[in-house]
Amino acid sequence: MTAELVRGQNHALPQTRLEIRISAGAPVVAGATLGDEHGTVHGVERIAHPGSPHLPGLEVSRQAAAEHRLAVDLDALPDGVHRVTVLLALPLEAGGPTRFGAVAAPFVAVTGLEGTEIATFTLTGLDTESAVAALELYRRQGAWKVRAVGQGYAGGLAAMLADQGVDRAAELAGSIQEAVARGLARSVSPPPPRTPEGDRVRHAAGPAAVPGGGQPLVGPPAARQPEQPAPAAVPSGPIDYAHPRRRPSAPPPPPPAAPPAGPGEQAGPVAGDATGWSMDERLYNQIWGMFEDLARATAAYRSAVDFAESRMDQELERTLSDPRSRIGGSGDLAREQARAKRDELTGRAREALDRDLAQLAAESAVVEPALPAPYAGWDNPVWHAYRVPMEIPMALRIGDLHLPESGELRIPLLVRLPLERGIWIDSGRTASEAAALTDGDQLRRLAMESAVLHAARLLAVYPAGEFSVHVIDPAGSASAALDPLVRSGVLAGPPASGAGGVSSVLAQLTRRVDLVQMAIRAGAADSLPPDLDPAEQLLIVNDFPHGFDDRAVNQLRYLADEGPSVGVHLLMVADREDASAFGPVLDPLWRSLLRITPVADDHLADPWVGHAWTYEPLTTPEGSRVLDLVLAQVAAARRGEPR
Repeated sequence: MTAELVRGQNHALPQTRLEIRISAGAPVVAGATLGDEHGTVHGVERIAHPGSPHLPGLEVSRQAAAEHRLAVDLDALPDGVHRVTVLLALPLEAGGPTRFGAVAAPFVAVTGLEGTEIATFTLTGLDTESAVAALELYRRQGAWKVRAVGQGYAGGLAAMLADQGVDRAAELAGSIQEAVARGLARSVSPPPPRTPEGDRVRHAAGPAAVPGGGQPLVGPPAARQPEQPAPAAVPSGPIDYAHPRRRPSAPPPPPPAAPPAGPGEQAGPVAGDATGWSMDERLYNQIWGMFEDLARATAAYRSAVDFAESRMDQELERTLSDPRSRIGGSGDLAREQARAKRDELTGRAREALDRDLAQLAAESAVVEPALPAPYAGWDNPVWHAYRVPMEIPMALRIGDLHLPESGELRIPLLVRLPLERGIWIDSGRTASEAAALTDGDQLRRLAMESAVLHAARLLAVYPAGEFSVHVIDPAGSASAALDPLVRSGVLAGPPASGAGGVSSVLAQLTRRVDLVQMAIRAGAADSLPPDLDPAEQLLIVNDFPHGFDDRAVNQLRYLADEGPSVGVHLLMVADREDASAFGPVLDPLWRSLLRITPVADDHLADPWVGHAWTYEPLTTPEGSRVLDLVLAQVAAARRGEPR
């Protein structure tokens, strides 16, 4: 029976291998400290946090998230550890909450490896605090117990660490937040789950988990509410876009059902097998559901393999520590048995993963052909029937994602529209195999060609006249890559070159941001100057920082920070090493942009478990004229020609 604890209450722990599951109404940082019998933490090596997630007997999440799973093996903790304190803190991200009183009360559950809850605690009563010691596992007279703490700190993470005796706590807190910022910058974040205000976010226990397992998954992405009135038969109120395989809900009418399966047959996957007002919304949610499923299935597999290896190591250690095993063949037999158990566990885990992959591959096979143009790759026939749309789609595909275990399965990477953050195409040499086999000049060329393809997709999915593209190419080095955009006449003006061109374009766009912000604050959005283009604006910057002085760099940072909220977006093609002379002043710029690459590279993280996903850019088929055909349609619509 689950013990629902209140602040200060304790409960005996029936086992030593545990998971601590955390649910919060906003992304939080989760960590843990290892203290002595007095609760004092002796050094940074006794603190697990996103920058250092692994300690003996303890593993925490690598990034801030609304959901976490912390793995604990009390028997494997270092000698002298009598207390494990679970810490939560709000990340210092721009625009995020700064106090726990502004978010839903965090919920913490201590569970067994099979997911059964042992004790739970809801952290109510928090207000100005930005960090909190949620609960502690402590040893008393040889037995382990859990105590609900709920001690908040208005001074944040630094004050909480200092209270546990950590030296140079402020410096450590800063490094932890730095690691969190790096994780947020590389994370692909889905829209937040829609939950009734004030409800805690809590999910039912999933399948068996083992130490090293991933976090529980956040709610599936919520598509924006449609602008057209809903059918009368659909209930009013917040829309629940939960995927039907993950969380039961009362969805709008489902998509048309597939023909019933015959005797002994199983119903196959269906495109649009998710809730939503339209097929596009259903497909959008279905893709995020596939993304989530693959992350969860892979996390379970990796956790099972880690558990099997850990169990084998422990059994071998016990065998080797027993002098009797050195006599006769008992030691060899024990080693063979330990390895056989390991192989059996990993084999069962692989079978489960293969079943999940087969299901997802079958689903992908029916989803891909049904995708609309904004969600489809360039090789999809839907582009050959392209027509300029009448309204903005809810998302755009910018590439594909996969994991080492997923084989040929690819998950479309969708970003919501309008863009919420700019995009940085890294033209530098990364650690990936594909980048190592490509020379520097070719990487820069591929990066600019990728930028052109992304700009073309953005132009293609917006209604005529509602999206404008500007280009800064200081040295004119991207003229060949830019030719499709220039030749079709879809750019707002010729590519700007030289220091004067850089200054002119940046001044124009920063003026637009300033004017729109002032109009919004004054409630006079209809009084903007007649020469101001009301369309969404995209600025492509090539070869940064060439041609940029300090003023231009500050303007670019301003556009990255303030532009997305008023319809001005960045698409930068740059090698970070080229801008190293500016030092840390550009760090906020890089973090504010979604980093992608012109070749395959495993640098993106999912928002649930934090796997490193390999990103693959979209390319047009060899010899295809699809790009020219699409841009010709866009240009004709901009000129007002009939389609």
